[in-house]
Amino acid sequence: MELGRQVASPAWSIRPARADDYAAIEGVWSTAELPYRSGMRDSLAGFQRQLERFGDLYLVAVDGERVVGVVFGTHDERKGWINRLAVLPGYRRQGMAASLVSACDKAIRACGIEIVAALIEPENTVSARLFKRLGYKDDVPARYYRKLSHGEA
Repeated sequence: MELGRQVASPAWSIRPARADDYAAIEGVWSTAELPYRSGMRDSLAGFQRQLERFGDLYLVAVDGERVVGVVFGTHDERKGWINRLAVLPGYRRQGMAASLVSACDKAIRACGIEIVAALIEPENTVSARLFKRLGYKDDVPARYYRKLSHGEA
């Protein structure tokens, strides 16, 4: 999918993430208080591996050259996932999160994926409202199980 410098607002635009965006993405997560594990799954090496595989689905919002928002998309060839959505506080309430989610959803569906999902922690009511407003349903009762191969991931 070609996003180029698609303008979402006069002040910012959305583009695919690049390997050299990692430090800025970490800064957005940190400032936005999105929990992340830089030594594990959110490490630079992990980011680079995923970027190679899902480069068109890893998106950033930029104001000029400054990364001010981020969302990661992935898929397993049957279901797509929207992950790691964060926007800097000074850029909230401008439609950026909705634009990032919509662009990510569109990019995932361009891969032939028909189901797009997001896991949202119960206390994250802001994200829950956003996804509901964008047409996502929370009608799939599920329990989340995981088995780690090493430590906390």
